[in-house]
Amino acid sequence: MTPRTKLFLYGSLMRGCCNHHHISDQRFIGDARTVTGYRLYELNGYPGMVVEDSDTLGVPGELWEIDADCLARLNRFEGTDAGLYRLASIPLRPPFDKTAVVTYLYLQSISGRNVVEEKWREGRK
Repeated sequence: MTPRTKLFLYGSLMRGCCNHHHISDQRFIGDARTVTGYRLYELNGYPGMVVEDSDTLGVPGELWEIDADCLARLNRFEGTDAGLYRLASIPLRPPFDKTAVVTYLYLQSISGRNVVEEKWREGRK
């Protein structure tokens, strides 16, 4: 049995978005939201999530269960080796508050970037 990872998605990998094909063969668990302390920023046509203590809403997204091969592909796609994102454990709100979950946190500067105030959607300006 291959190891499975619970992955929180908040951007272009979500259902209906341009990069969903990277995970479409994996298992969707449900809609989810982080606890407070995380915020999304609009980058260059995709979002980046960062830790931000002043946040009071959390970030909406989707929870998926993926296999090890998919996780390795996503790490390459998300640029973890290049320092663009890092895979990190995060807490979610109920009903997933007791579930071990990881997500991709953005590591580059967010200076001058716009906050995404709601669920991220492609084509936003």
